[in-house]
Amino acid sequence: MKAVILAAGEGSRMRPLTASRPKVMLPIANKPMIEHTMSEAVDAGITDFLLITGYCEEAIKDYFGDGSEFNISVEYAHQDKQLGTANAIAYARNNVDGKFIVLNGDMLVRSEHIKKLLSRENDAIITVKDVENPSSFGVIETEEDKVVRIIEKPQVPPSNLANAGIYLFDESIFDFIDKTEVSSRGELEITDSLQMMIDEGHNVGFEILDSEWLDVGRPWDMLEANQILLKNIDAKHEGIIEPNATMNGHIHVGKGSIVRNGAYIVGPVIIGENCDIGPNCFIRPSTTIGNDVHIGNAVEVKNCVIMNGTKIGHLSYLGDSVIGEKCNFGAGTKVANLRHDGKNILCPVKGELVDSGRRKLGVIMGDDVHTAINTSINVGTVMEAGSFTHPGEVSKGLRKAN
Repeated sequence: MKAVILAAGEGSRMRPLTASRPKVMLPIANKPMIEHTMSEAVDAGITDFLLITGYCEEAIKDYFGDGSEFNISVEYAHQDKQLGTANAIAYARNNVDGKFIVLNGDMLVRSEHIKKLLSRENDAIITVKDVENPSSFGVIETEEDKVVRIIEKPQVPPSNLANAGIYLFDESIFDFIDKTEVSSRGELEITDSLQMMIDEGHNVGFEILDSEWLDVGRPWDMLEANQILLKNIDAKHEGIIEPNATMNGHIHVGKGSIVRNGAYIVGPVIIGENCDIGPNCFIRPSTTIGNDVHIGNAVEVKNCVIMNGTKIGHLSYLGDSVIGEKCNFGAGTKVANLRHDGKNILCPVKGELVDSGRRKLGVIMGDDVHTAINTSINVGTVMEAGSFTHPGEVSKGLRKAN
């Protein structure tokens, strides 16, 4: 069976992190999030993949190629415009044979659930998750083991079973996609295609997701996903650990990296390749550090995703933040991550302040951002790619590129 993975979107809500890469290539636990999805599919027995690509697709193609380096087969279909899930799945026509599974490249799902889907015999299967507030989702109404209706964001939900966006189809779905009309959102919705299948008497079932599932839709979701994936890492030291460095817990140190004397690291932590860590720094749990990263003297880092090539200068603090590639922190840069009143932190997304649902959230920083010495960055700040600060500046809210 082939897995079709939807990976064409930009992920505009993830800006500025997606300014130069598609959302599915954002790193979590030092691998693109789509790679985690594909790895779980491989563990479930799938080795053939069709990736539906679009925005910045070369980043995906350059990384996976034909899949041979990963011992899998990878093909690609280019989606010209992102016009909804039904439109994306339609690009799999003539590229699948019989049943196929559909996954989102920005969603964490475990192999156990994929195996359950592969064992089903229905014409289509919808993965659902039992949630506390189903009115924010598409919700299914059921009779015994069948789906009879799919309702988008109902005021009075018929169940607590929310559509999780993972499907099993056979080729008959393409006939219904052809008949699907544009929705009120201006998109071709796969749920509308499925409702037509149901109305014409096809056997559409559901599979309840009882394992971990996370839709990485906003920048701070990367922190939660990173925490989940770091729980399963093995301690592995492939670099140099100097004698007076302290390593507690599960810590992975990549090839060519050095952890200098006085560094104190509490796992789970991943340190990539060719990094220079310390001396005398403190790296706290749930932190992922990419390749070619420098963490300087007297730096403290906690619960962060730090991408390749970033340099965090001495005397700096960074907590609960996502940092892009090739950023440079001037000495004494401090990132606030907790409001004095203890309320949830608001963060700008597509020009509007959004409740992150988090009490702790620092900065979301695009690529190639430079902070000057003694910069202070307020909670929930977003810094666009290429922006910079002046010495002693207090940065808050949205910081645009200069």
